[in-house]
Amino acid sequence: MIDFWLAAGLLLLIALSFLLIPVLRGRRAQREEDRTALNVALYQERVAELQVQQDEGVLNAAQLDTGRAEAARELLADTEGVEKPRESRLGKPLPLLAAVLVPVLGLGLYMHFGASDKVELTREFSQPPVSMEDMTRRLERAAAAQPDSAEGLYFLGRAYMAQDRSADAANVFERTVALAGRQPELLGQWAQAQYFADNKQWSPKVQALTDEALKLDPKEVTSLGLLGIAAFEGQRYQEAIDYWSRLLAQLPPEDNSRAALQGGIDRAAEKLKESGGTVAQKAVMKVRVDLSAEVKAKALPTDSVFIFARAVTGPPAPLAAKRVTVAELPVTVELGDADAMMPQLKLSNFPEVQLVARISRAGQPTTGEWIGRSQPLASSTTALQQLTIDSPDK
Repeated sequence: MIDFWLAAGLLLLIALSFLLIPVLRGRRAQREEDRTALNVALYQERVAELQVQQDEGVLNAAQLDTGRAEAARELLADTEGVEKPRESRLGKPLPLLAAVLVPVLGLGLYMHFGASDKVELTREFSQPPVSMEDMTRRLERAAAAQPDSAEGLYFLGRAYMAQDRSADAANVFERTVALAGRQPELLGQWAQAQYFADNKQWSPKVQALTDEALKLDPKEVTSLGLLGIAAFEGQRYQEAIDYWSRLLAQLPPEDNSRAALQGGIDRAAEKLKESGGTVAQKAVMKVRVDLSAEVKAKALPTDSVFIFARAVTGPPAPLAAKRVTVAELPVTVELGDADAMMPQLKLSNFPEVQLVARISRAGQPTTGEWIGRSQPLASSTTALQQLTIDSPDK
């Protein structure tokens, strides 16, 4: 911040120089003008003395003319090189007044409209925080300086959650959603913060937030994890297993949280067995998808490929789905309960399904250019299924 003010002061001095230099030049011109007036007065006095001397008979006419000529040459020598004074229409007080008002006005406008707080925040964020509390304080100041920044509010909400300030986090995530729109990830974060702010009491508000998040994105991880926690706390162990299994399927193999999540699933299964229940068997189907020669010649590598299973008898919505691109084909994928689009529409809930693969250049799962379909299959089928995209999608 000191560097900024030093630079601002230097620029101010440069600006003032443009105002003060004309004033200084004017003073020098005034001094030259005063000297010229004095020389003229001395010349007139000398001529008067010569005239008196002639009247007294000391000088004749020729000597008088010689004396006048000598006085004139001296006057000319004294005034030679003096610039003609320049008249200023602004007057002398105005530049001085401007020299005072310009910096004062500029400083006032900068303090009102400027971004000194943002400059200070930028400098502060360039240094690593010394603690989580320090980072939170910085994020709070950033949110105060930029209240319309959804990104800043989001990180502030995450910081509050890390410090177990769930009520503050819920308020911040609500503001974030108001700014950035009802995005699935933000809704999930808001629901999680609200759940813990309510002392782990499930509420219609939290339910509505998680429902909306999963409707927009069935794989939204925060909502899946939260629903699993709520189900476990409510002793609905099978639901907890289902939600956490869906979440586990979204995590990359190297994710460190996979072990803890699997431990939660195992713990829920133990609790379910202790209460006299049995863990529902999950349906998993393996399918290898490829293109016919004709489709391969026409499809683009960037075209989307939607692979899904749907009930032969039941709702038309996919029971499980995966998305790849033409460039990845041929590919083998697994479709199971963890890939369910909605909790109540799991593969294991329907005895007979059909496998479908569709190419959509527009990236729409419901319509496309080419399609491949299987014959009806039992959802319990474990053998690898072959599916070829070979027909126009009508």
